[in-house]
Amino acid sequence: MTASLATGNLHDALSPIARQTLPGRLSTTGVFAWRALVKLRRVPEQMTDAIVLPVLFTLMFTYLFGSALSGSTGAYLHELLPGTLVFTALLVTVYTGLVLKTDLDRGVLDRFRSMPMWRPALIAGSLLGDAGRYLVSTTIVIGLGLLMGFRPAGGITGVLSGIALVLLFAYSLSWIWTTLALLVRTPATLTMASFLVQFPLTFMSNVFVDPATMPGWLRTFVEANPVSHLVTTERALMDGTATTGQVVGVLLAAAAVTAVFAPLTMYLYRSQR
Repeated sequence: MTASLATGNLHDALSPIARQTLPGRLSTTGVFAWRALVKLRRVPEQMTDAIVLPVLFTLMFTYLFGSALSGSTGAYLHELLPGTLVFTALLVTVYTGLVLKTDLDRGVLDRFRSMPMWRPALIAGSLLGDAGRYLVSTTIVIGLGLLMGFRPAGGITGVLSGIALVLLFAYSLSWIWTTLALLVRTPATLTMASFLVQFPLTFMSNVFVDPATMPGWLRTFVEANPVSHLVTTERALMDGTATTGQVVGVLLAAAAVTAVFAPLTMYLYRSQR
């Protein structure tokens, strides 16, 4: 009788019903998104760039160049704020890649890969969690702009639509930095690469200056710059004049970036040893 009980217990332990059910893809992704948010709460200095950059660029460019470029700070702020909304959100996207590279160097990714879970959840969840950084950055820009006299003609609908579009585009751009994080040797290299890419694209755009005032060769580049298209759409949304074509164009660009770099990131992630 004892032997049969032992055999029965062993059979129950090994049966598929008794085995622990693996967590689903959505729940696992949610766990890693929460992990990213908790890290921000426990290490608040990681939010420095998301907080300081919006304040610095909005105040500095408005009061230093506003009167010279547009005749008044109020007129310049109307054009500048949608641009700084894009500028600051895009600059902080590199943080996701830096965290991934740090986890890789410390062996954290090896421990996660050894767990019985959906592998893409780590990166997908981290990207979703870091969207909180972009939301903080954009909220600060809008709040500061309202205090400085910014009054969008598109109202709350235009502002919320603009924020949503920036967050979506920033999320897609983050996949580029996760791809590079799995290719470069050090976090410092990734930081330098982000500066070399982002600063020319943002400063050589219509964020700060009207392209009509630029030389012909530079104006051609600026008008083809995807950042310029995003900024133009943001201004139109906040003015209440955005067209379907403008919004769809940004959405297609975000989808194209994600379609290229998300699979590449996951391929490199699975290939890591």
